[in-house]
Amino acid sequence: MNSDASCWDKDYGRRGKLWGGSVNYLLTIPPDSQVLELGCGNGKTLTHLVSRGLLVTAVDFSPHAATLSREVVQRAGTGDVAVADARLLPFTSGSFQDCLAFHVIGHGIEHDRAKIAREASRVLMDRGVLWFSEFSTEDMRAETGSRVEPQTYTRGTGICTHYFTEPEVKALFYDLTCEHLETRRWAMRVRGQKHIRAEIVGIFRKESQETAG
Repeated sequence: MNSDASCWDKDYGRRGKLWGGSVNYLLTIPPDSQVLELGCGNGKTLTHLVSRGLLVTAVDFSPHAATLSREVVQRAGTGDVAVADARLLPFTSGSFQDCLAFHVIGHGIEHDRAKIAREASRVLMDRGVLWFSEFSTEDMRAETGSRVEPQTYTRGTGICTHYFTEPEVKALFYDLTCEHLETRRWAMRVRGQKHIRAEIVGIFRKESQETAG
């Protein structure tokens, strides 16, 4: 990935918990689902998942991030965290009923985004669900920083961020069925000025082989 593990690991090692706050929407994941979270970071979403008693395997390619997330599962007494690259997941095909990809795919350049999308689809069981969230081209930070590729920029940390359109997200998961896709917008004030944050959220389902055939 353009935002390689060393950039992320350096940032987590220096600043610790980069992401705080609560998960701003609930996922309708059945309590007995086997869940995979890609790019778990310091455990913001993982905390919410394990608090519901879900069976979660979380991965991040930053060892410092994985250490922080392991503290979450240790406190909860459930879950597992591994250091792994989302472009080449160490799991057999069809291992999980739900896969969460929240603000992880967008930190890769184009061919890496495609790799992560294919790996997420591969590890899903038939009728499994992919939960997606990434920033939109409407976001206040789009087109800021140094341009790497169309709609992809880096800032001071060396970490890149890609800003998506809805049609682009659909195309990324061409082998899954889109059940829901929307752009969520909210206002943020910076130095007295109102700015718009915007992210695209989606729900995609992997059809069974019988249905696909």
